[in-house]
Amino acid sequence: MSAPSTEAHPGTAGERDGALLQVRDLTTTFPVRSQGVLRRVVGKVQAVTEVSLDVDAGETLGVVGESGCGKSTTGRSILQLIRPDSGSVRYDGRELVGLSAKEMRPLRRELSMVFQDPFGSLDPRLPVSELIAEPLRIHQVYPSESDLRDRVDELLGLVGLKSEHRNRYSHEFSGGQRQRIGIARALAADPRVVVLDEPVSALDVSVQAGVVNLLEDLQERLGLSYLFIAHDLSVVRHISDRVAVMYLGKVVELGDAASVYENPRHPYTQALLSAVPLPDPAAERRRRKSRVVLTGDIPSPADPPSGCRFRTRCPKAQQRCADEVPVLRASDPAGTHTFACHFPMGDADSAA
Repeated sequence: MSAPSTEAHPGTAGERDGALLQVRDLTTTFPVRSQGVLRRVVGKVQAVTEVSLDVDAGETLGVVGESGCGKSTTGRSILQLIRPDSGSVRYDGRELVGLSAKEMRPLRRELSMVFQDPFGSLDPRLPVSELIAEPLRIHQVYPSESDLRDRVDELLGLVGLKSEHRNRYSHEFSGGQRQRIGIARALAADPRVVVLDEPVSALDVSVQAGVVNLLEDLQERLGLSYLFIAHDLSVVRHISDRVAVMYLGKVVELGDAASVYENPRHPYTQALLSAVPLPDPAAERRRRKSRVVLTGDIPSPADPPSGCRFRTRCPKAQQRCADEVPVLRASDPAGTHTFACHFPMGDADSAA
């Protein structure tokens, strides 16, 4: 029988005092407009709802979930690329929510992003040297053209490319090389926090390992903090120190990577892990007995279910799940692993 659960409190898995990046109750919605000339607002899509996350210096926090769960919107809202409706985002003690574009500009040197699509995120009209130099010119980091050229060559070498690549255009590179160019551009102004929005999902499996290993090496050498957004649980487990699982705009489980993967408490987390194939056929057959198979589609974020948002697909759902919104609570005395479920996996009395 698992350890009794306790209510989560500030300073546990989701909220750490002194974290480099602190996100509290972040909520982002998008308006739903009617057809016609007036285009009235008739509803809201709840993309991100009361998300709280922390990222320590030098740490990688993985964010996983199905497509449409709000992962990318969370990352963009943290960087204020999308303005959240409410909540708090504090970087190194400074509040970001509410800052104007002018006030955010100097902070963007320290907060960077690598986008998902290496084919669409690079301007095809510019050579690689200008793609990488652009943030340096914007922030006026290297006023001398010779220093700027040297920095571009240094960044190319940092991501495993050659200085002679500087005059080529993005269409002349493979997908993995393009993503390396995107990483070099993101690192150009020496950021401290990098949001990685599914950086390997558009790449061939054979290329993904090289990019992930590069990210790990850069983190160790430069002391970077990562918010790593992905739907591939194997990649997230490999690179992350802690993992947050999102469903329909909310965090449903959060904790150390080993704890979340080896002892998932939320049924959704276990369902995600059950879908990852095992290379050992015998182990795969044994796992089928405890597999959680989801039915139905993800509800619309414009009209999420009452109570627990996962209840319409959950094999353990009961009336309480429709009546009460589950809050994050700790599964261990240290509070390093939290989950939001009334009837978590592993509890002997869950089915009662």
